[in-house]
Amino acid sequence: MSDGKYVNKPAFQAWRMFVLYILIGGVFVFFIFRLFSLQIVNGQIYLARADANRTDTISVPTQRGIIFDRNGFVLARNVASYNVTITPASLPGLTGDLDIPTGQITGIPGSVQGLYQRLADMIGIPASNGVINDETVKAFKPCDTDMGIAQIVYIGDSLAPYNPVQIKCNIDEQTALVLQEQSADLAGVGVEIVPVRDYPTGSLTSDVIGFLGPITAELEKKYRDLGFVPNRDKVGFAGVEYSLNDKLMGKNGTRVVEVDVAGKELQDMQPPVPPVPGLNVKLTIDTRLQSAAQTALITQMKAWNNKSPELGLSNGVVIAENPKTGEILAMVSYPSYENNRFARLIPSYYYNQLAKDPQNPLTNQAISSEFAPGSSFKLSASVGILNEGVVTPDQIINDPGKITILQKFSANDTGTPRDYVCWIYKTTGAGHGQVNFIKGLAQSCDVYFYKVGGGYQDEVKTGLGIWRLGEYAKALGYGSVSGIELPGEVSGLIPDPNWKRVTQGETWSTGDTYISTIGQGYVLATPMQVLESAATIANDGKLMQPTIVEQVLDADGNVVQPFTPILRWDITKKPIINIFDANNFETGQLKTVDPKWVALVKQGMREVVANGTATAEFEGMTIPSAGKTGTAEYCDSIAQAKNRCSPGNWPAHAWYIGFAPYDNPEIAVVAFVYNGTEGSTVSAPIVRQVMEAYFELKAIDSSTKSNNP
Repeated sequence: MSDGKYVNKPAFQAWRMFVLYILIGGVFVFFIFRLFSLQIVNGQIYLARADANRTDTISVPTQRGIIFDRNGFVLARNVASYNVTITPASLPGLTGDLDIPTGQITGIPGSVQGLYQRLADMIGIPASNGVINDETVKAFKPCDTDMGIAQIVYIGDSLAPYNPVQIKCNIDEQTALVLQEQSADLAGVGVEIVPVRDYPTGSLTSDVIGFLGPITAELEKKYRDLGFVPNRDKVGFAGVEYSLNDKLMGKNGTRVVEVDVAGKELQDMQPPVPPVPGLNVKLTIDTRLQSAAQTALITQMKAWNNKSPELGLSNGVVIAENPKTGEILAMVSYPSYENNRFARLIPSYYYNQLAKDPQNPLTNQAISSEFAPGSSFKLSASVGILNEGVVTPDQIINDPGKITILQKFSANDTGTPRDYVCWIYKTTGAGHGQVNFIKGLAQSCDVYFYKVGGGYQDEVKTGLGIWRLGEYAKALGYGSVSGIELPGEVSGLIPDPNWKRVTQGETWSTGDTYISTIGQGYVLATPMQVLESAATIANDGKLMQPTIVEQVLDADGNVVQPFTPILRWDITKKPIINIFDANNFETGQLKTVDPKWVALVKQGMREVVANGTATAEFEGMTIPSAGKTGTAEYCDSIAQAKNRCSPGNWPAHAWYIGFAPYDNPEIAVVAFVYNGTEGSTVSAPIVRQVMEAYFELKAIDSSTKSNNP
């Protein structure tokens, strides 16, 4: 009231209350709808997410299979490696903070700081070192870092405080035992025992066994799908560790556990699935013979280096095989590498050193390097000229030491005269004189094979020719991979006019055929292929599949894959040789090799030892053998860099292939020495030593069995 008058208050407006009710109702409707959406419509989705947040699937590592030699000697095994770990959440008190710019520890109670220092003194890494930033965290790898203990724990604490973080790997067993004994005083510190690969024979068998490495980015999805864990599990990188990886690797187990928000394990939610260990593999290699072969190769190279230091012999291959079964008894590629240095990690400096070495120690040169086979290739020409009737076995071919042919690139080419000489002419100025087939092979007469390979005037009107030569070479194993269970095998090269036109942009010449007949020119082969050619002759025309695997066994020793010899083909029974018409076109028909010609070539190889180019080297050997020498001129990048490729005086590789006993071959051996000059004097003694070692070991094993029935 004012001045005795009453003032009217504004009337209540009901519409305002109505709006308020609508707003309140809308809020309730929204929450009801939201609850309905979360619990009913999307309930299963969020339930699954909740379960995923509280569960974790842990991969339980398996045990990789063991690799043995044929006698049960271990070539690759798993041994314990001890890693020091710290579980951040189990440390006493707070783990503290790190001053990011300086890397200094702040706010850490004395108990933790003292623990870090005590541990640092025991394992030899600093208690604190390095600066934490985005780059160092991104580059951080456990056991491969310069950071101190505090920094490593800081990173582990920020990622998963209940997961142990590796502080130092591969400590010695004594230190591990001390840490375990003092575990009560080292809260949060643990010793993790993990298996690592160990190779008892090291570099002796590294080219066959190989090594392990981390799962690469390219293969990460494949192995994740198989249940393996990148940055923990390893896969084969070379040798049978690579080629038999699927058998050796096994299968990881799994645990599904409940975890809290910090990642601490609370309980198993499902029965654990145990890991399945990898299969064990027994190889055909005899470690004793492998050692004898490597010793023979190295000793022979050293002896020649002492005699002729300018040779610098340091590179070679020795392979021994059972020609009847295809079992590889020894395979030496020298120089090699120490695969134990790759057992825990692959040191970049060591790997780069090997990769840059011009002698290619990382390459198994027995199957992955190609060389001119030289006169060892004459076995292919021998089978061809006899089976095609180019000459008869008794037909006399004159070797004056040097012949001149017309180098033609087409039938209408007038030609250019070119001299071709026999190896003996270079030292005596004369040839082998009157030569039949046996003498031509035994004395490795180049002129004989020039004439029968390319033809010569009226003496040999039509030679074998490059097309037919290629067919017989391929029948003996050249020009294709053997299929041995090792990675990186190459196919070599059996050239022909089509190949030269496509790859060299040139026309095939008369001279190309002549030099191809004696394994020179464009012809390339691996030591394995050269061995296979001799093993096929030794086995009466049967080319066996070479193998490095004798048996595959499970973890209990039961054989799951027994050894069964595999016949690739029998050249005396399976028609695999193309028949060409007069214009060198394939007729579509195939032929076999008459067994009598295989036997005659075998006889010629016996004469190499009895009265030929390897007689002196095998004199006095009690077990009769057969073989073929080979001296192959070459001019590769290494020789060019040393200015050694002078016309008519190229450097040469040394080859020898042989088998024994002659009447019932048990072993075939090839020895190759890079830049070895002469096959007879350099490589033949190596083969003899390997053969003698084989029969000595056989006698020892036989005596042992008889004394221990």
